[in-house]
Amino acid sequence: MTRVTKKKFVRDEVTNDYDLPTKEQQIVRVVKSCGSNLHEVMTCDGKTFIASMPTKFRRNIWVRIADFVVIDPIVEGDKVKGEISRVLLEDQIRYYKKQGVWPGIFLHYRQIG
Repeated sequence: MTRVTKKKFVRDEVTNDYDLPTKEQQIVRVVKSCGSNLHEVMTCDGKTFIASMPTKFRRNIWVRIADFVVIDPIVEGDKVKGEISRVLLEDQIRYYKKQGVWPGIFLHYRQIG
């Protein structure tokens, strides 16, 4: 698969994926970019930790501070405690709010940009 084709499929997956998070997954807010595809994220409890960006998103999808993402927890990680599985766009956030799965504390946060 060429780079352009891969980018197209990844972009389609990000924009058209409205699956609700599983019990293991968490909705978190990006607080800081640490470099090397690592991002510091904040949970709805106010805890912060580092989450990694998977290879399929690198150079295809950009995550900015104040964006919301869905992560899969990494149990065995010391510093990196999660991996980003989905980047949430405004339409997906609205859908999550309608379904009642959006964390209440994040209702007060507004996405920048």
